[in-house]
Amino acid sequence: MAELLDKTLEHLAALVAFDTRNPPRMIDAGGIFDYLRQHLPGFRIEVTDHGAGAVSLYAVRGKPRYLFNVHLDTVPDSPQWSANPHVLRLGEDRAVGLGACDIKGAAAGLLAAANASDGDAAFLFSSDEEANDPRCIAAFLSRGIPFEAVSVAEPTMSRVVLAHRGISSVLMRFRGVAGHASGKQEPAASALHQAIRWGGRALDHVDALGSEQFGGLGGLRFNIGRIEGGIKANMIAPDAELRFNFRPLPSMDIDGLLATFSGFAHPVAAEFTETFRGPSLPGGEAAQAWSRQDAARKVAESLGLPVGAAVDFWTEAALFSQAGYTAWVYGPGDIAQAHAADEWVAFDQLRHYAEQAYRIIDHGT
Repeated sequence: MAELLDKTLEHLAALVAFDTRNPPRMIDAGGIFDYLRQHLPGFRIEVTDHGAGAVSLYAVRGKPRYLFNVHLDTVPDSPQWSANPHVLRLGEDRAVGLGACDIKGAAAGLLAAANASDGDAAFLFSSDEEANDPRCIAAFLSRGIPFEAVSVAEPTMSRVVLAHRGISSVLMRFRGVAGHASGKQEPAASALHQAIRWGGRALDHVDALGSEQFGGLGGLRFNIGRIEGGIKANMIAPDAELRFNFRPLPSMDIDGLLATFSGFAHPVAAEFTETFRGPSLPGGEAAQAWSRQDAARKVAESLGLPVGAAVDFWTEAALFSQAGYTAWVYGPGDIAQAHAADEWVAFDQLRHYAEQAYRIIDHGT
């Protein structure tokens, strides 16, 4: 179906041309959403501005059984881009442009598939996924619209992903007592020493969880991303701030892990605040997670979609799963290209995704 790829590339060039970088979260209900409106004839369309650059477009035709979800926002471009990131470049086997891989290629494929068929379809386009502030998905989930399954587009090499890690980000603050650094210090005197000792205990705990497994994933991913504080080398640090995150397996209890990490601070941290949480896919307790994964596998296989391995990165499919939907991640492109300079997606990936979307839309199976 060469024409389907041609149309996908035509739509992708148009979508990439819209600046939907997030930050700065300067996205409104016009622009790229006007383009979607124009190219979804026969659909009932609702566009909602949720504020702070979060806009959603919900489009329905007929009585579809499945929902396709795609985010349209991108990360900012880096100085390493070799050309204008908002002008799609076509190579021998790939399309290069900001968001082409993550994940406007999927949006373009859905537009092409929808226009090649008059079958039943439902799409939810959003613009706040890169902000870690999922207002669009939260608003949709509050409506409780039933679907047999939800396919969330992210770069998975056109293979269905049934499981991925959750994520929790934390801000910690430590308090000490300023003083001259020449004398012997009490263990709690320096806020920076408290933070470093906490880090050692936390890393040891992460190592102890290395044998934990779920669906091909192993251990707990953990990262201390930032420590700052103190005044100068010969002064005891009165304050310190530390930011870390961890990515648990679907079978792990995020609240329990937070309590454990908080308990490693001696004395108690001045502040321990979770700043962002994304549940694992599938959601629920361990037994429930396995059950939900099996249910998603059965539906994906019934649609003839190839099932791939679990992944370490987080997606909004977890939010759908947590809300009780059968959900998976499925989209064109390689995650290794996402967020990279000269981001690209292969033509064969775009073709495969558009053809599978067309088949599901046109036949419902």
